Amino acid sequence: MKRDFLKLSDLTKSEIETLLDRATALKAGKDTHACPLRGKNIGLFFEKPSTRTRLSFEAGIFQLGGNAICMTPDELQLGRGETIADTARTISRYLNAIMVRTFSHATVETLAANSTIPVINGLSDLHHPCQALADVMTLLEKKGKLEGLKVAFIGDGNNVCNSLIEAAAVLGFSLTIACPEGFEPHSNVLENSRAFAKSEIIVLRDPKEAAGMADAVYTDVWVSMGQEKEAEEKKKKFREYQVNTRLLSCAKKDVIVLHCLPAHRGEEITDEVLDGPHGVVFDQAENRLHTQKALLEMLVT
Repeated sequence: MKRDFLKLSDLTKSEIETLLDRATALKAGKDTHACPLRGKNIGLFFEKPSTRTRLSFEAGIFQLGGNAICMTPDELQLGRGETIADTARTISRYLNAIMVRTFSHATVETLAANSTIPVINGLSDLHHPCQALADVMTLLEKKGKLEGLKVAFIGDGNNVCNSLIEAAAVLGFSLTIACPEGFEPHSNVLENSRAFAKSEIIVLRDPKEAAGMADAVYTDVWVSMGQEKEAEEKKKKFREYQVNTRLLSCAKKDVIVLHCLPAHRGEEITDEVLDGPHGVVFDQAENRLHTQKALLEMLVT
């Protein structure tokens, strides 16, 4: 029976822990000659530009012995009006799985509902579960555990924040989100996650309160792709939510700083924090490769 990965909570705690163990082994260079995707074709569908998602999936598929086929809407009949459902039914005859990086989460759900192959959400407006896997791997690497950690997310309650909420609920670390009024995470994601979470998931306004004694501070861009018209208004509302040395002084001395990248330096985060001793963002970016390889093994082989 095929499995999809549309949101972080599609996997159980046990499955995520197994996946993280496998990703750690892959990062350490174990099974370097194993090619579990040999003879497999993995589609990569992009409605949005990408650096980390595209390169990490392409490189990972190659390293596992598979073949990556990149596509955009203009290169498919989607650009001429073919439905997503018909596209899903067709590509299921050619491919062994497909990763989708898109705007509307409904696009991912429609592809999954009409595909007979695994569908992986590489990013949608609602969730970014592949990023969350890399996030929790980084937390585990740097802190040695997940349960009991305090993570602070400072900024827009966007897709990255939504997936981090699900990760906190499934894996048992506490999460405090600081955002301006009107920019909270998705209410359904928050409500559903709190319903089964054993840890605290809090939303408040004060970034210093959120960062207080945090083990990790996480931020993301204030203006996501497709929100360019809102840029100036959002920058004004988020001005007090910058991750800088003053904010970090509220956290634990050994706090780590996470960012899913790309960063708008001087806006949501300063150079001295991003490039400083607390920043682990490039380790975090690398971990996209290892967690996605483990995910592909789990879903496709």
